[in-house]
Amino acid sequence: MAGIDDVARAAGVSTATVSRALSGRGPVSTATRDRVLAAADRLGYVVSAAASSLASGRARAVGVVVPFLDRWFFSTVLAGISDALVREGYDITLYSVSADPAERRRVFDDHLRRRRIDAVITIAIEMDATESALLRTLGVPVVSIGGPNPLLTTLTVDDRAVGRLATEHLIALGHRRVTHIGADTTTDAASSVPALRRRGFVETMDAIGAAPVFEPADFTIEGGSAAATRTLSGDAPPIIGVDGHELGRWFGLTTVDQFARGQGERAAEAALAELDGADPAPGLGTLPFELVDRGSTGPVDAARR
Repeated sequence: MAGIDDVARAAGVSTATVSRALSGRGPVSTATRDRVLAAADRLGYVVSAAASSLASGRARAVGVVVPFLDRWFFSTVLAGISDALVREGYDITLYSVSADPAERRRVFDDHLRRRRIDAVITIAIEMDATESALLRTLGVPVVSIGGPNPLLTTLTVDDRAVGRLATEHLIALGHRRVTHIGADTTTDAASSVPALRRRGFVETMDAIGAAPVFEPADFTIEGGSAAATRTLSGDAPPIIGVDGHELGRWFGLTTVDQFARGQGERAAEAALAELDGADPAPGLGTLPFELVDRGSTGPVDAARR
């Protein structure tokens, strides 16, 4: 089996240059990197994860803490994180947490400390001050998607603005009877996201003197479908969604896309940047969102307003 010395001889460079070229980290010219990659491919050389960890002092793994694994948003964000980490030769160590205090304590105060990880990314985890402090004491970069969390580097969508944007789109089309399908009481209590979106909706409706109407639902396909069926049983009202789920494109649903996969990529890039020496940036980083008009909304007759 070929070793790093064999690759160095074949490429005419030092073993240190081979290491930098294959890891993608450190100053190496494009021509030299291409020569090293070609030599490694020709010789069938594969980097040893154990050797790489010993040489770099890194585990080449990032811990990701997530509240759900079977919901579209979280799995899509995870896919984005994976895309960015795999490109840089890192693995994912996954931790799923519920609202149970004992389980959360085990993850934050025990599991994350026992496993060798170089950074932590949390996805839409509502953390109290104790949990945030525990993450900071790990001594590794921590990036939080969602929040905001003043103790951690946080990337978040302005969900209040998202609610306003969706509502303003309908109002601009002449609609005044608008129903908000959002979280039920249980879901709302576990996350600030639905509350912020609803606030944006209410503020926009109040600004034009229109009465907001609510239809509660949970964040599941079944719950959303039932709520939408109840809402759409009226006089052909327009519909608009939030998130950017791929089914929205298939149904031709106008939506506010929050680019979930891109959120994961940006979080991974932020964590890796800190590992490479960038200063931590506790506070808020705004993530993009965009209205995508697919034709499910349209102007309303004056008699139907």
